Amino acid sequence: MASLDERLRKAQAEEAERTGGQDRSAGSHYRNPAYRVLSVLIAYPAGCAAIGFAIDAFAGTHGVWVVMLFLGFGLAMWEVWKLSKQSPH
Repeated sequence: MASLDERLRKAQAEEAERTGGQDRSAGSHYRNPAYRVLSVLIAYPAGCAAIGFAIDAFAGTHGVWVVMLFLGFGLAMWEVWKLSKQSPH
């Protein structure tokens, strides 16, 4: 067991040296504010438009998806504004 722990520590040290000590985990890119803003600007309008499309389909109406799309853009702008007010880490 001690040999396995030593090999693990050695592999972790080599990986830290290779990457410069940066965290390369799957979610580490989400900490970058540019990726966060981009995902908000795409996901909010798309999600709201999809909800509006579902409302149109079930209620038999037309045009609710457009209203929801603009609502999504508004929510995205509000979220980007809130993100811009946060202090950088």
